[in-house]
Amino acid sequence: MTESTAARKPRRSAGSKAAGTTGTKAAGTTGTKAAGTTGSKAGTDAKRTTGTTRTAAKKGSETELVQLLTPEGERVGTAANSAYAEYASYVADITPDELRGLYRDMVLTRRFDAEATALQRQGELGLWASLLGQEAAQIGSGRATREDDYVFPTYREHGVAWCRGVDPTNLLGMFRGVNNGGWDPNTNNFHLYTIVIGSQALHATGYAMGVAKDGADSGVIAYFGDGASSQGDVSEAFNFAAVYNAPVVFFCQNNQWAISESNEKQTRVPLYQRAQGFGFPGVRVDGNDVLASLAVTRWALDRARRGEGPALIEAYTYRMGAHTTSDDPSRYRHDDERAAWEAKDPILRLRRFLESANHADEGFFAELEAESEALGKRVREVVRAMPDPDRFAIFEHAYADGHALVDEERAQFAAYQASFADAEGV
Repeated sequence: MTESTAARKPRRSAGSKAAGTTGTKAAGTTGTKAAGTTGSKAGTDAKRTTGTTRTAAKKGSETELVQLLTPEGERVGTAANSAYAEYASYVADITPDELRGLYRDMVLTRRFDAEATALQRQGELGLWASLLGQEAAQIGSGRATREDDYVFPTYREHGVAWCRGVDPTNLLGMFRGVNNGGWDPNTNNFHLYTIVIGSQALHATGYAMGVAKDGADSGVIAYFGDGASSQGDVSEAFNFAAVYNAPVVFFCQNNQWAISESNEKQTRVPLYQRAQGFGFPGVRVDGNDVLASLAVTRWALDRARRGEGPALIEAYTYRMGAHTTSDDPSRYRHDDERAAWEAKDPILRLRRFLESANHADEGFFAELEAESEALGKRVREVVRAMPDPDRFAIFEHAYADGHALVDEERAQFAAYQASFADAEGV
């Protein structure tokens, strides 16, 4: 009942411009309640950011923001003479069923994320990296991939994992400390989560170079954040991908903050413009617009599969929550900043469009709310049934033949753990 849409219907064939989501009857919680949004007054102060956009492949430096769905839920960029026309063509034939599927994906992903955050607060997980606010960037781009494409995530791509058919409960084992990633990467062509910042960009580039040598027509996509764009690994990946014309799409989720470091302190130019220096196109897309994210990623993957080389997509979005559950964002950013972004909530804007276009009724949203609650219940039950992590596993296999210092550290840790038992016995 709660499996990914991708698990129930194969992705569209190459060159398809349909959304790649199924039209499920069970789709909707309300955009504000079950979906977990907090901006109930979002529509009153929503700021339109349609911008003056040119096709990035032609004039990447002058592209500002590709947007096909405004915060008010208005469809734009569909006219033949629109600056968005090239991208809009990739979602021109999207059906109401597929739109409801995109909405369902975002709602259920947000529900899963909220449950994982709550479980960490309750001591069931050691850590959690929330995607709250980034659902459109992840679901849109994830649904643009084909089954034979390969995805290299960071540690926050829960929505992309959902699109690739990874059971969401498998993501939680690593954050509980009971596995190193609970899925086979080759089963879903979805690599294990990467904690080392930026390294997956190199992994993706090397894999894409191999794809090209094999003569396959599949694409590769690498996800990273704005903070990772400052890492040398990412620049090296850009250079190798450009020189070897690798079929890879670099998807940067610019959520404005690299932990506590603002975007303005990381770069002097918009991130998508960095692609120009390496010789391939860059596009900035409204990362809170699921249609634009879907369309632009389809465009980039299509050109990669045709042998036209890499592209950089900067999904301009916002991290609504903390960097991870160990972070306190109130120490470095203001509430009014979050409130401004709540007005551009990705789930709420698609709901507005569905309602205004008569593509969804109250029955649809009620069914999705029930499905959302069922997913949350299943996640809770599965996590609480997981074993406790082995606290001493960290000391195993550090050295093949053992080491005196490791033995000493193990003994110190054992004494520390025993002190809690002594305290409880008092």
